[in-house]
Amino acid sequence: MQSSNQTIRCTVDQCRYHEKTQNLCSLESITVGTHEANPKEEQCTDCLSFERTF
Repeated sequence: MQSSNQTIRCTVDQCRYHEKTQNLCSLESITVGTHEANPKEEQCTDCLSFERTF
């Protein structure tokens, strides 16, 4: 796994890229998308780089 990216904060510890000792992501960059046709609230956005840990 890569080291923590200090510029991407994340609290989703079920993601394989979550840095377990801090609320940071280990990816160099992420992709953000939406599941709504016309998003108006932050809940309408998704981290498309998310991968579930097993």
